[in-house]
Amino acid sequence: MNLYDISNLQLAYAFIPALLALIIFYRWTAGAGNASYAVGRMLLQLLLIGYALAYIFETEHPVVVLGVLTVMLSAAAWISLNSIGKQRKDWLVKAALAIGVVGMAVLILVTQAVVAVEPWYAPNYVIPLAGMIFANTMNAVSLAAERFMSEREDGLAYEEARRKAFKAAMIPVVNSLFAVGLVSLPGMMTGQILSGVSPLIAARYQIVVMSMLFGAAGLSTAWFLAMLRPKTAA
Repeated sequence: MNLYDISNLQLAYAFIPALLALIIFYRWTAGAGNASYAVGRMLLQLLLIGYALAYIFETEHPVVVLGVLTVMLSAAAWISLNSIGKQRKDWLVKAALAIGVVGMAVLILVTQAVVAVEPWYAPNYVIPLAGMIFANTMNAVSLAAERFMSEREDGLAYEEARRKAFKAAMIPVVNSLFAVGLVSLPGMMTGQILSGVSPLIAARYQIVVMSMLFGAAGLSTAWFLAMLRPKTAA
């Protein structure tokens, strides 16, 4: 079974729910500029990355793949601190280390020990898996940073603020573990099934992905929060 091609007209149909949501957004919040910008940026970014990946997936140079990973990591670290304002520059290196070191370690484990990718830099495996890991850790670190700063501003001690921030950051990924297979069939599993892969094999890959995302989110968030420990804290 092959995936069906999607024409420009069919692609436009997919935007009908998004346009309706933007209308509600505008009427209920007296403005939808940021949401409209986000939708437009999503469209542009995905179209551009589609063309870029078509080239990257054909490359035989590991330097190109490492360059792409560096750009992805840099963007993830910067975006993860969108919501914390003045602390952004102070925490940027910590976020980059937490996302990058943990993310790369998990990526190497999965691509080399689990999937056994050959060659090690195979872009059609490495880049999509890295995207999943970096995006997931980015979201977890972002939630942790915002909650930690809020709790500290309210006067909580470091340990209590860390506990609440870590718990809040892990809510989305924990909920996804509960929901997978019951409420949702994640994108990777759905894509494999649509392309004709056995559901049993697709399920195994999805187990790898879910474990990978949970572990990367938990470890990166924990390390990020640990780096925020005040020097005077015990």
